[in-house]
Amino acid sequence: MYIPPAFAENRPEALHAIMRASSLPVLISPRRGGGLLATHLPLLLQAPDRLIGHVAKANDHWRDYDPEQESLAIFSAADGYVSPSWYPSKRVHGRVVPTWNYSVVHASGRLSVIHETGEKRAIVSALTDAHEAGRAAPWSVTDAPADFIIGQLKGIVGLALAITRLEGKVKLSQNRGEEDRNGVIAGVERENPALARAMRRARGDPA
Repeated sequence: MYIPPAFAENRPEALHAIMRASSLPVLISPRRGGGLLATHLPLLLQAPDRLIGHVAKANDHWRDYDPEQESLAIFSAADGYVSPSWYPSKRVHGRVVPTWNYSVVHASGRLSVIHETGEKRAIVSALTDAHEAGRAAPWSVTDAPADFIIGQLKGIVGLALAITRLEGKVKLSQNRGEEDRNGVIAGVERENPALARAMRRARGDPA
């Protein structure tokens, strides 16, 4: 990933926050014999060096990937278009162009597959609990009949990525002057409040 110094993010806590905020990461793996496999799926950061998830048994990703090579999980948090019209400097010299603000993390490591029923159930339960947290009436895997869940588990394969490297890029107008940055936040607030919140956090504004 191309990372200009102004946009580099290396703090583990910031990288993990982006990963947790990403709604649907992409898992990319080299295919045995050449080519790539790509699957969009929820992934949960279970530990600083471990991601878990699952795919349908019919998905060839788990069957055809090369376990001797690294896989890559791509996480993207709040992102959005930045209009040149939001820069106060546009009215001064006009030398501005559109861009895109975003926060991304690339997690590399060795992928392994999980077939054991108990481990698959633990993965499904952990993912469910993470996404149901905060709801007034959170659903739990134990809310469904046990035999039904066992049948569902037969149709999936668990995945675990042992993270060996994290790369982060946070491009949130840090390269602009304070007035232009404020202008972008004000403009984004109307169209993309989540991105505006991310920009304020990156700048260190009070929550």
